Amino acid sequence: MPDVTLDASGLRCPMPLLKTKLELSAMKAGQELEVIATDAGSARDIPSFLKFTSHVLVDSSESEGCYRFLIRRGQ
Repeated sequence: MPDVTLDASGLRCPMPLLKTKLELSAMKAGQELEVIATDAGSARDIPSFLKFTSHVLVDSSESEGCYRFLIRRGQ
């Protein structure tokens, strides 16, 4: 169960990524953020961003144009 859910449905690139960054910066290390997005660019942008951070992509999935990411906040 995520600590915080960010519903970025309907937002277009780059807003889902920007809102994800803002939400993560407000969280404590170890907390989990669920991001829900409908912009196909999110499937590329969010995992790419996380590779350069201490955050961990715990899970990701796509169903009928809805992208879901579960992210654990790093240090």
